[in-house]
Amino acid sequence: MAGDPRVRLASEEDADVLARMQIEFNAEFDDDSAPEHEVLAQRMRDYIASGEMYFLLAGDGPDGHAQIALHPTLYSPDREAYLGELWVRPEKRGLGLGRAMLEEAMEEARRRGCDHFHITTSMDDDEARALYESAGFTNKEGSPDGPLMIYYERDL
Repeated sequence: MAGDPRVRLASEEDADVLARMQIEFNAEFDDDSAPEHEVLAQRMRDYIASGEMYFLLAGDGPDGHAQIALHPTLYSPDREAYLGELWVRPEKRGLGLGRAMLEEAMEEARRRGCDHFHITTSMDDDEARALYESAGFTNKEGSPDGPLMIYYERDL
């Protein structure tokens, strides 16, 4: 990868590490919705193998990870990328790892033929919002070229 040497594309062999980090991420936010480790790791292996998602690892520990899903779109011949997770261990925050992963996530999306990159985050996650806005992302709430966009979800 041509970007920050602290960030690398994860392979299928990294799935166990990625799964542990995802579970650690969920624990930080009191979210117990992740499946057990082996199930999560296998899903990650499968998504990496299929090319439907890619994952990044950052730092020596590794100290952070990002998950990006690729989707077809009707509005362009290219795909779009969605940043599902971007997380850095609390003790490693403030060192630029989050920004490095975000930049590499966008570069990798371009290499994979994407022409649009989108993110959702909670209104109260000020650190994430500051990172995304400083990287040029537009919060549709404050955008003069479109209506306020609201994210909905529902279990099926």
